This record gives sequence, structure tokens and C-alpha cells, in this order.
Amino acid sequence: MQIVVASRNPVKLAATRHAFATQFPDATLEIIAVDVDSGAGDQPFSDEATRHGARTRARRAQAQAPDADFWVGLEGGIETVDDRLMAFAWMAVQGPASGASEARSTTLPLPPAVKALVDDGMELGEANDRVFATMNSKQAGGAYGLLTGGLYTRESIYSQTLIIALIPFVNELYPQAQGLRALLPENG
Repeated sequence: MQIVVASRNPVKLAATRHAFATQFPDATLEIIAVDVDSGAGDQPFSDEATRHGARTRARRAQAQAPDADFWVGLEGGIETVDDRLMAFAWMAVQGPASGASEARSTTLPLPPAVKALVDDGMELGEANDRVFATMNSKQAGGAYGLLTGGLYTRESIYSQTLIIALIPFVNELYPQAQGLRALLPENG
């Protein structure tokens, strides 16, 4: 099974590998990373922009590698709710025969010090690195890892969300699952 991920970020690649291995345990997986523009900027600032970014990434990955089996767009975003900065992500999966699915991650309230830096124009990853005195946290545990002491990480949250996004491809109650039989091993 060939899966194209619209990112080269090791966290997103590992989350994708884990999610597909969980949902398709008997499949041999080939993960291919491609660079695409999300159309949502470096830092999406709303739920709608983040979802659009994930969708756009998946579609552009499909356009770049049309012979694959799945195309995945993962997009992290932020939004201010009741004057609190919240972080979350959207996962979009394009599958065989134009089947598609999406899921949104759990929402993480960010500390006021991070919000102040983001409000001043700093990208979330850089703001987290400054507040938590880390480097390149978005390619490690991210804000989830920093705030939960590693109990949850960006990778684990993205993986869980992607597992949920894949449900329509593995559960026969959804039309997306009907076209997958040819991709799976005999006994899968």
C-alpha cells in the first residue's frame, strides 16, 4: 500500500505510518513524503483555515503522485476562543476512487505566554520553543509533549486523529471501504 504524505516533517510521517499500520495491520506500507503548499499559510489561524490546509495538502499530494493508494494532509492550526489560544490539527485522507475522510484532533489550550508571542506575530512552533526553552519542538513532541510532560505528543495526537480519519476506509458501513478489497492482502 503506497501512502503519500504531504509533508517531510518526521512527526507527521511517523504518525501516518503508525495510523496506517494500526488500521491496516496486514498491509505492507510504503510512505512517500512530498512537498506541497497547504494554501493556508505557515500558521493557519482558524478551524476553517486549518481544515482547508489539510484538504489542500491531500489533494495536491494526489496531483503530485496520482498512482498511490492514499494521500494524506496533516495541518496544525490555532484559534483564539474566549481570549484563550487553542491548538489543534486536521487530518485529511484521499483514498481510492475519490473516497475522502477527515478528522479533527483534540484541542490544546496554550499558556498565556505563548499566546502573547503568537499575537505579536510569532509562529506557534517558535513561540513554544521560546517559552519552553527548546529547539524545533514541532518536529518533536510539540506543544502537546511540552505541556503534558510527554504523556501525549504531537505524534501521538496526530496518529490518534488519523486513525479516526481512516475509519471510513476500514469499516464496511462507509462507502469508502468498499473499494479497498483489492489493496488488502488475501486474508485482510
